[in-house]
Amino acid sequence: MTKLCPKIILEGTRLTHKTEIAFALNEHPRIVGPRKYRYHSPLISAEWCAFTNFPWGRGLINFEPQEEEMAMETYRTWVRLFELQRYYSWIIDRFHISTQMYQLRKYGKHYDFRWLEDRLLPLGFRLVFCTRTPESFAAARAERLKVSGNPSQYDDLQIFLDEQECMRMLIGESTLPTFTLDISDSNVPKAADEIADWLEQTGGLVLP
Repeated sequence: MTKLCPKIILEGTRLTHKTEIAFALNEHPRIVGPRKYRYHSPLISAEWCAFTNFPWGRGLINFEPQEEEMAMETYRTWVRLFELQRYYSWIIDRFHISTQMYQLRKYGKHYDFRWLEDRLLPLGFRLVFCTRTPESFAAARAERLKVSGNPSQYDDLQIFLDEQECMRMLIGESTLPTFTLDISDSNVPKAADEIADWLEQTGGLVLP
């Protein structure tokens, strides 16, 4: 039996269903294998606000300049953990591209993560860029407002359009294999199938 150990980084601005897709991938039989019971495969995120002791605080994406070394040490720690456990599946809901985008837009600083990608690439990590058409953001916002605990973050959709284009530029500079996913229809099962198709076609489900 072939061991499945895909390593997927989901990137994209808010309202592109990254988290929902991550959960779907984590239970997709073509990605993690058939399961007769549920168990906890690694599903992690740079969006965790772990640097501050209050809700919607700072973390690996939106750290302040004085927290830069802590952020870089966190990235070094994550990649070392991946190297030590290379024959396992890892699904990441936002990572270094999100950090680059936020820090570039907020502070005008471009973080060079080539050192990180140079270590991720031999481990089989791949990028999935979750996008949606400009006109589809409004409907996505309406659905998100039904459940959001912080609805004010969705007031200005132009921010998301600008972030998406910034991410598109940054992902274009990435050395990792990349798949651009259109989630305008908000069809998460279909999106997971499309990612599975891409991984199967390009050898992204196993590590030689």
